[in-house]
Order: sequence, then C-alpha cells, then structure tokens
Amino acid sequence: MTTTKVIDSNAKPPSRSLAYRLRFELSELRHSFSTRRRAETLTGLLLVLPALIGFLIFYAAPTLRAVEISFTDWNLLSAPRAVGWANYAKMMDDGHFWLGMKLSAYYVLLNIPLQTVLGLFLAVTMDRLTRSLFVKSVILLPYLLSNVLVAMMWVWLLNPMLGWVDFVIQQIGFSRQPFFAGPEQALMTVAAVNIWRHMGLIAMLFLAGLQNIPRYLYEAASLEGASEWQMFRRITLPLLRPVMVFVLVTSVTGSFQIFDTVAVATNGGPLDSTRVIVHYIVQNAFGFFRMGYASAMSVVLGLVMVAYTILQMQIMRANENDLA
Repeated sequence: MTTTKVIDSNAKPPSRSLAYRLRFELSELRHSFSTRRRAETLTGLLLVLPALIGFLIFYAAPTLRAVEISFTDWNLLSAPRAVGWANYAKMMDDGHFWLGMKLSAYYVLLNIPLQTVLGLFLAVTMDRLTRSLFVKSVILLPYLLSNVLVAMMWVWLLNPMLGWVDFVIQQIGFSRQPFFAGPEQALMTVAAVNIWRHMGLIAMLFLAGLQNIPRYLYEAASLEGASEWQMFRRITLPLLRPVMVFVLVTSVTGSFQIFDTVAVATNGGPLDSTRVIVHYIVQNAFGFFRMGYASAMSVVLGLVMVAYTILQMQIMRANENDLA
C-alpha cells in the first residue's frame, strides 16, 4: 500500500533557530552602535579642530622654531649662525640665568600656597552662604582686568610718597613701606598683587568642583556625627582632587611665566631682586639681541614645566576619580 504525503501550501516554513536570531540581532546592534560611535567621534573632532589648528599654529610651530633657533647665534639683524650646543653650555655658567630660576621658584612658593588656600576658602564660603551672580562677578572682576592695568593701579596705590596705602599705614602709626621700591619687599609685593588678581578665578574653579559633589555624602556623614572639619577633610578635599590638580598645574606654570607685572612695576629691579627668568629671557631676546641664547633658556624652562606637570599629575593621581 502506497502512502501519499500531502504538502500544505499554506504551511509556514520552519522558523530560524533562537541562536541564529540572537546572533543576527547582536550584529545589528553592534552595527548601529558602531555607526553612532563614528558619528559622535566625527562630531567631536570637528568641534576640537579649530582649537587644534590654533594650537599647531600658535604653540607647536613656534615651539619647534624656538628649538631650532636655540642652536644658533642670531641677533635678529643678520642670518642665524649654527653654534650647536654652545648656548646650552653657556647657560650652565650664567649666574643671571640661575638667579632668574631661583627668583621664579621663590615667587611660586610665595604665590601658589596662599593663592590656592584663599581661592578654596572663597569657594567654600560661597558654596555654603551664597551663590549670587553679583558676588561671583565681584570676586572674578580682578582677573578680568589686564595684567598691565592691574600693575599700574597697584604701582600708584603702593607708591611710597603718593600712594594711598602708605598714607593709611602712616595714619595708624606705622612707618612708610617701600613695597616695589625695596629689594626685600619687591618680589613679595609682586606676588601679593598677583594673588589678589588670580584668587577669584581659583575660587570659581573650586566652586564648580564643589557643586559637582553629591549632597547626600554630606548628609550621610552628618548623620554619622562627622564634624564640619572631618567632612571637609574626608569628603571635600578628596573629591576636589581633579580640580586641585588642574589649579596647581596651571597656576605653577603660569607663575613661572610671570612677566607683565614685573615689567611694569619694577623692570627687574631694584638690584635685580625681581629679575625672574622670563624677564631675563625677554631682556636677552629684545634688549641684547641674543635670540639664540634666549630661545635656549626658553626650551629649558619649557622642559622644566613639562617635567613638573608630569610629576604633579603622577603624585596626585590625576587619572583617577574618587567619586567613581
């Protein structure tokens, strides 16, 4: 007896296996994610491109040119003459170069600790008491003024004969102070002026960091009986570490490049007490027309700043996030 197999034309074909469907869906998901990631990467590159072009034109290219000039003897009037490592060898025996580096380091030690502490204090005070836009504007105002204008203003205020500050000091019973005119006080006065100008910016940076710290951490610590100082030491300072790294790196490198205030207020005097390294570099380049030697000192200063930045970021673990 023969059996005939009847095929139903309306029957659905066998369904694909579950594993196959999962592989297909994962492949589609990966493709979609890859496409979106490429689009985001392209958008990011387009946004960064103007800054990158500016960096290459105004920073990278002049830096490479300075390295090239540092191996020459060039007075800006004749063609450069190659001298090899002679400028760097001369630097090692130049007492003025080492004095400039010493004064710059001393200025950093005068400027950075107090500037950072005052900026942090202002930030914590504003975070606790007020977030008024007017208060923020007043605190940030000195930074918005030019270095030259600030220096000229304080030269007038601190003038030993005509300045308002010395007049007030004399009225309360103290003797007049030389400030910019005194070899012992000149560099400290320059540091004080720049602390006044920059601490508002430092405060704004710290305030931005404080506002990113979750409030529930403080609430939990308060419920556990932690004091204000304990919360500041155990919560605020650790979570402000990324901002602290940025502040210290930018402040120290900026302080080593101090020039405007010195040029306007003291011009390196009195008795070379404020002839910091950048002032000495500019003097050699455009005063003595020793562009090759000035470029060599600039290269060394740049390498010192790069080494400091790497060391600072390693010490403070800049690539880690305590909040995470």
